[in-house]
Amino acid sequence: MSHRLATKIEAILYLKGQPLSLSEIAEYAGCDRTEVKEALIELIHDYAHRDSALEVVETPEGYTLQLRSTFHNLMQNLIPPELGVGALRTLAAIALKGPISQTELVDLRGSGAYQQVQELVELGYVRKRRQADGRSYWLQVTDKFYQYFQLQELPQVLEQPAQS
Repeated sequence: MSHRLATKIEAILYLKGQPLSLSEIAEYAGCDRTEVKEALIELIHDYAHRDSALEVVETPEGYTLQLRSTFHNLMQNLIPPELGVGALRTLAAIALKGPISQTELVDLRGSGAYQQVQELVELGYVRKRRQADGRSYWLQVTDKFYQYFQLQELPQVLEQPAQS
């Protein structure tokens, strides 16, 4: 149970891409704070003992999954300077799940996604089309995204529908 919860929390921290409190994590994971605390300790311990570029740390704002500080210089060289990590994760979500509705994206990434989408549209990495019912927008990556990140297309493996 605990190991599966640790994996679920890892996914939550990755997808949210921002520090989360114990209560927030417990709410997303559907369990209580004590279970979250134990699973987080396990997760922090796992990351500390594996040769990973990532680490799980407790910050004043909450728990977060982040790049180890030793890799920050590499990140500066690889990521377009105008994109923050949050915007980059939002872009990754759109690339993997697109076309995705803006509503679904905000559910996945939090309300900060509105600003990030605006930024990504202005930079030309994302295209926004109003949905037929006019309530939200469809979001998908543009040719500029594929050119910049030197991708022909995303691997087909990622696009297979989930088994029902």
